[in-house]
Amino acid sequence: MAKAWSGRFQQDTDQRVEQFTESISFDQRLAEVDIRASKAHARMLARVKLITDEEADQIAESLDEIQKEIENGDFEMRIELEDIHMHIENALIERIGDVGRKLHTARSRNDQVSTDMRLYIRDAIGEISDLLQNLQQAFVDRAEKDGNMVVPAYTHLQRAQPVMIGHYWTAYCEKLHRDRHRLSDCFERVNISPLGTAALAGTSLPIDRVATAKSLQFERLCGNSLDVSSDRDYIIEYVFCLSMISLHLSSWAEEWILWFSTEFGFLKLPDAFTTGSSIMPQKRNPDVLELIRGKTARVVADLQQLMVLVKSLPLAYNRDLQEDKIALFDAHDTVADCLSLAAAIVESAELQTERIKSRLEDGFLDATTFMEYLIQKGVPMRTAHETVGKMVSTCEDKDCRLADLSIDELKAACDLIEEDVFEILGTENAVAALSSYGSGGTECVERQLKRWKKKISEPAR
Repeated sequence: MAKAWSGRFQQDTDQRVEQFTESISFDQRLAEVDIRASKAHARMLARVKLITDEEADQIAESLDEIQKEIENGDFEMRIELEDIHMHIENALIERIGDVGRKLHTARSRNDQVSTDMRLYIRDAIGEISDLLQNLQQAFVDRAEKDGNMVVPAYTHLQRAQPVMIGHYWTAYCEKLHRDRHRLSDCFERVNISPLGTAALAGTSLPIDRVATAKSLQFERLCGNSLDVSSDRDYIIEYVFCLSMISLHLSSWAEEWILWFSTEFGFLKLPDAFTTGSSIMPQKRNPDVLELIRGKTARVVADLQQLMVLVKSLPLAYNRDLQEDKIALFDAHDTVADCLSLAAAIVESAELQTERIKSRLEDGFLDATTFMEYLIQKGVPMRTAHETVGKMVSTCEDKDCRLADLSIDELKAACDLIEEDVFEILGTENAVAALSSYGSGGTECVERQLKRWKKKISEPAR
């Protein structure tokens, strides 16, 4: 079978080279976008009279038939045809002969591949953004379901201050919103048409690049044909966005793995999302969460692979770039699977409210609010910090809470303390006292939750 580029070659390609250079094993998933772009290209060729309208119709109809065969699994993939682009073109020529040979007029596989990849990523961004939105909704629903529950928040994995549980859940909404915003920003640089820039220098044929860009709903045109062939910035940027999503999912998974442990006991995960041990019959392991955490390494590695791939490549196309698809597809598929499972886990997990409440007063979670009480009484911040620190030490010696100290003991530490101190001591009171915008206090969280219920459905800008 003759190659599309075989005219100047005297020998057949070595079978080992066929195996080494093929990409059909992984790029066949580009079939739909390749056909979409080819039909737009054919219509443009007809518009500028490089082919007839009848020929454009014939090409489009045959491409639709090929697409149906691919979707139904009736299309044979052969490594000697290298990639999905040549498979489709070869099938077209087999069906309609010379008319099929005209499709590649004013087009190189360089701009063809770039167009396909941009169309693929454009669709992929929409898919991932929807999955992020679903996960945000799961956290908002979770916040409403869990109501006015107070939980300890941690720094250094040490109990720090109390917050409303909704503060935890909307914190993840914030992270996921930044992820959606990054994707939206990335979309602007993806949504630029390279079609018609040909191999690297453009073409002398009277094509209409604006027409194909409009037909494929690209926002504008790539401005330099030499840049197009080597440009993979948009792929790297998209996989960076996926890497950030993975990092956020990993952080959430780690938190919930801890909360699911016997030592924390804050969460109960459903059997459907846990697994058992082959030897210890009592075990329920958070394997799905652990794999979400673990697959982050895979996505970050995909990003690193792409960055190293383009390092030191000269301008225009180099065959190295064939390898970009493997990392792109893997990162996208991995993050899509993780997001889908994350939403299901968030929706179905149960907060162990009694367990949390039973230990809510542990760790002096009201100490910072107590310090701020002293500041409002006129005590310098550093003095107030030292005073409360000493009182915490006293309570540890007495095995009691700050709220258990008598007013006389409190006034002995600072004579500015009055009876109203008991309005802010204790975990519940300490939460109620939080009032700054974006804080974890009761009223603030209610406002944030109301904002998120509206914001989730809005574009991430």
